[in-house]
Amino acid sequence: MKQITDILNLREGEDDRAKTLETVKKNITFKGANLWILACAIIVASVGLNVNSTAVIIGAMLISPLMGPIVGAGFALGIYDFSLLKKSLKNLLTATVVSLVVSTLYFYLSPFKDVQSELLARTSPNIYDILIAFFGGVVGVIAVTRSEKGNPIPGVAIATALMPPLCTAGYGLATAQWTFFLGAFYLYCINCVFIGIATFLIIKYLNYPAVKQINEKHQKRVKYIIAFLIMIMLIPSSYLAYSLYREQQFKKNITLFIENEFSEKGYTVVYKKTDFNSKGKKLELAFLDKRFSLAEIKELKNKISHNKYLLGTQLLIRQDSTDRFNAIKGDILNQIKSSENEMSIKDVKIIKLEKELNKNKFDSRQILKETSVLFPSINSISISKTALINKKDSLTTITAVIYDCNKSLNTADNEKLKKWLNERLSVKDVALYKKQ
Repeated sequence: MKQITDILNLREGEDDRAKTLETVKKNITFKGANLWILACAIIVASVGLNVNSTAVIIGAMLISPLMGPIVGAGFALGIYDFSLLKKSLKNLLTATVVSLVVSTLYFYLSPFKDVQSELLARTSPNIYDILIAFFGGVVGVIAVTRSEKGNPIPGVAIATALMPPLCTAGYGLATAQWTFFLGAFYLYCINCVFIGIATFLIIKYLNYPAVKQINEKHQKRVKYIIAFLIMIMLIPSSYLAYSLYREQQFKKNITLFIENEFSEKGYTVVYKKTDFNSKGKKLELAFLDKRFSLAEIKELKNKISHNKYLLGTQLLIRQDSTDRFNAIKGDILNQIKSSENEMSIKDVKIIKLEKELNKNKFDSRQILKETSVLFPSINSISISKTALINKKDSLTTITAVIYDCNKSLNTADNEKLKKWLNERLSVKDVALYKKQ
């Protein structure tokens, strides 16, 4: 038993307590160099979130001095030092405001305002964020109380991730996306509270002496006030942890319910919406081609009521009064038929136009060759359809043939040429004109 106690002994390697307390007090101050470092770290983290660079964000967390006042507040609660608590909280508030102003200004001026995965990761806190904050805080305060600080401090800065949520909150303010601001700032508050609680518990475990007050009565009053503040921190944070646990269990069981009742049976879920808030729990679904009867919906609701994490969840299945799949299929077929009809009409029009164009097209070169055989004196020929208009505004279409020859044709040859062209061109309206 003694061997186990020695292994788990936290007091071994502990630094001088007065020196530790002095270091803690020194790290809570935000002015001069510390404030400049904080502002620069915020800009670096904002750039990292903006360009979705995990390495840059980690670098910003390493140089951030935000842990100081949070650990200071936990220390103050552990040793009942009311003045240190006030100073720590004041500096933490200053650091938070400066961080929000700098990150908001950066994102407001930045031309790139697309939502990246690193930004989205800081908008929905869950139970794991509480565990990370708490155990990261435990490691951090243990490292602070050691004579040899070692490597844990940088790791704690990365794990607890105070900078990215603040920068994401600034992004939400800059772009007026309030859900981003509230979710990210909520995560930041979770980290602060649980790092503070972890620090308080370790300091109490190490049995750091309470600060002696000149007035014993005043000291007693300070103890009561700090005990009250601890309760104010613990009760809401415990409720918060429980609420986040319930929400995580709700989401997990919703996923299992959908998998077991729909996906494994071959039903395709095309729409899913879940709500988990103070007003109640809700699951809304829609399917590609499956329609549920009232009896099936009743059975599904019954299965939900037998799951303790889904108990009280309102199930709403969105489906039309007609078969949506068949309706969609019918619409597609109708569109195809309509397109085919439109194509048929267009094809007929094109054929008619082509025929009209062909009527007006004559192979004058070939006709000249054939004509020259019959009438050797003809040197050139031109054939075209043309419209004649008279004084009564009536139109007459003729096939005009203009020819040139060395010797004028007599009346018989002229008539013979006319009849031959009517036959050759498949027309009845050839009009001959000799070129002058």
